[in-house]
Amino acid sequence: MVTGAGRGIGREYALMLAEHGAKVIVNDLGGERDGTGADISPARQVVDDIKAIGGEAAVNGADVSDFAAAKGMIDQAVETFGGLDVVVNNAGILRDRMLTNMTEEEWDLVIKVHLKGTFCPARHAAAYWRGRSKEGQPNDARIINTTSVSGIYGNVGQTNYGAAKQGIAGFTFIAALELQRYGVTVNAIAPGALTRLTEDLGMGQASEEAKEAMSPRWIAPLCTWLASPQSAGITGRVFEASGQMLGVAEGWHRGPSAAAVDDPAAVDKVVRDLLGRTRAPAGMDGKDLSGWDGR
Repeated sequence: MVTGAGRGIGREYALMLAEHGAKVIVNDLGGERDGTGADISPARQVVDDIKAIGGEAAVNGADVSDFAAAKGMIDQAVETFGGLDVVVNNAGILRDRMLTNMTEEEWDLVIKVHLKGTFCPARHAAAYWRGRSKEGQPNDARIINTTSVSGIYGNVGQTNYGAAKQGIAGFTFIAALELQRYGVTVNAIAPGALTRLTEDLGMGQASEEAKEAMSPRWIAPLCTWLASPQSAGITGRVFEASGQMLGVAEGWHRGPSAAAVDDPAAVDKVVRDLLGRTRAPAGMDGKDLSGWDGR
């Protein structure tokens, strides 16, 4: 099951998975990039495209952040294809705004679609796989989430989106720990691609060669590999993928440390010494921010 599969990266995921033999539930509410509206026709088109190449697929237009509807998505996969092996949580929207101007609605909707929209399908799929495990049936299952460099590294104007995507990274780590016992791996991809969500970020005027280098099709091979038996045992990881790069994002580690002090007046010297020995935060390119001084 691939959510947000009607366009962009999700569409490429669904098509390549089908090309390699997967039977695909193509989920897409079909809303605009800001989450408004609904149109199931893009998802239907992807299903038609899969069937045209001899694959098997079924359409689903549910809202991924609706808890009951997400269970219906899992049930549909089991009833239609006899089981469920992979959930790709890809659906998302944008409501970018500087923090000083962001509305409650802009915050709530982005968190709902991205973070709750990852939780709901994953939760019901996990319950399905746990049930199978308790019945003595083996699983070789996958959850593949979608995070972002905006979340794991940070980007101005996206406190809502970045917080959701950082949350998805944390969700991935913990779910991987919890579900390993049931034969389920959980990983995340931070993709870089020119899609409907990113077309107004300067790439619209890029050369055709540059656009090709940032095509969403470059992300699909990693997703397809993660969905396959070849990736067995790989879990709790965040991968970065674009037409220009494939990498592994390293998670939080404790940096320099010191003995605790009980005098607030002594904290300044201790903390400034620690910061002087701490690497700078990463920028959107995953490398240390040039000129950063966190002291």
